[in-house]
Amino acid sequence: IFSGEKMYKKVLTFILAGGVGSRLFPLTAERTKPAVPFGGKYRIIDFTLSNCLNSGFKKIYVLTQYKSLSLSGHLRRGWYIFSPEIDEFIVPIPPQMRINKEWYQGTADAIYQNLNLIDDSLIKPEYIVILSGDHIYKMDYTKILEFHISKNADLTISGIEVSKKEAPLFGIMDIDKNSKVKNFEEKPEKPKTIPGKSDKSLASMGIYVFSTKILEEVLIKDANDKTSDHDFGKNIIPKMIKNCSVYSYPFNKNREGTGDADYWRDVGTIDAYFESNMDLAYVEPKFNLYEEEWPIRTYNVQAPPAKFVFANIREERVGQALDSIICDGVIISGGKVENSILSPKVRVNSFSYVKDSILFNGVNVGRKARLKKVIVDKDVEIPQGEEIGFNLNKDKKRFTVTENGVVVIPKGYKFK
Repeated sequence: IFSGEKMYKKVLTFILAGGVGSRLFPLTAERTKPAVPFGGKYRIIDFTLSNCLNSGFKKIYVLTQYKSLSLSGHLRRGWYIFSPEIDEFIVPIPPQMRINKEWYQGTADAIYQNLNLIDDSLIKPEYIVILSGDHIYKMDYTKILEFHISKNADLTISGIEVSKKEAPLFGIMDIDKNSKVKNFEEKPEKPKTIPGKSDKSLASMGIYVFSTKILEEVLIKDANDKTSDHDFGKNIIPKMIKNCSVYSYPFNKNREGTGDADYWRDVGTIDAYFESNMDLAYVEPKFNLYEEEWPIRTYNVQAPPAKFVFANIREERVGQALDSIICDGVIISGGKVENSILSPKVRVNSFSYVKDSILFNGVNVGRKARLKKVIVDKDVEIPQGEEIGFNLNKDKKRFTVTENGVVVIPKGYKFK
């Protein structure tokens, strides 16, 4: 279907990256959700951007809004890699109030307020790809684009099977045998299940391919509707189903034969975020960062290699890490780390113990401190002898503690 590079030049990508991420608080107290660190060295948005890069989509606008400084800095340091002179780019776009003199009122309004970017393109794109910047997955977007073209669709939505219990958190689709969407409900209380699978529903992943002309028409019409929430899931998609050609693309078909073919996580809560990070540390990880054919790119901190010290002195003072991810600049100085993720420039001092935890950049774990099932945000000094994660009632008096018992220490927290 594709005619080489010419087809890619007819695709323009928007990444929605302005989310508040309130359920990820306090990790989002100082940054937008897509800028939250993940997997030691990455930011959440790196996975969507890497999918674009690996798919050959190199005309990308990142729509920012909430506390975007951290995200914009990360994009500047790690992602200004394309060649604008041949119409390749990654450009962050804050709300410009060009039209409504307001912040973005919804996902659809965010695109509507930036329709000028489509017209300003050197080559008018035939297709608009709209993505979320806050999910963890691998996907070859050329496959959904080929599917969209083959169906002569106005809109194609990537769909994934979720449990009936999870379904109320998503937009749920009902499709016919040809994958055409018959019905769409945003976060329904009683979600429809897949025929023959009474415990499964078909959820939207927030990955859309639009034919450009149709997108412009429906957004302009929606903008003039004073009763609309200006949201793709609540308003645009249900209306399009009535008079447009809307299809669902099966996500698990996009990378068949790989171990990540079915892996997609919405890390919208602390518990979901914690579990997705832990998925990376298994001997055979559920999500593989080491696949050479599909690299995940990020900004690499300039730091020396990781270092483990104090062997053969005393058995309890041997720097070691087991079943863990350890980044550059980490020094494990006579402490023990198990099933954890240590970001760049973390230090774990003598006789300390870190288990089932995620430590962000610059965290320093003092001597004889013990951490279990803890997320520690940037630049926190854990005092000598401190214990966190072993007495949740005590921890709740100082920190956020989730339903599953994950303790979160916010950025820059000062112990008394």
